[in-house]
Amino acid sequence: MGVFHDLDVYGHEQVVFFHDKESGLKAIIGVHSTVLGPSLGGCRMWKYSDEAAALRDVLRLSRGMTYKAAVADLKLGGG
Repeated sequence: MGVFHDLDVYGHEQVVFFHDKESGLKAIIGVHSTVLGPSLGGCRMWKYSDEAAALRDVLRLSRGMTYKAAVADLKLGGG
């Protein structure tokens, strides 16, 4: 499946792609939900097999943070 399919499946508010050519850094930031408040998230540095795998991981991680914050009764969303 494609990038837009993954975005539809996970229902994210925003996904941002960043590439710093000087350092070689490539990053993806996913905000799943801010319904309960600002997004709470983590940071993962990993070498993925391809960019699609990195995106899937970002989407799963940020969605998981939405649910973790809700279960902990925090006024935060997932990012």
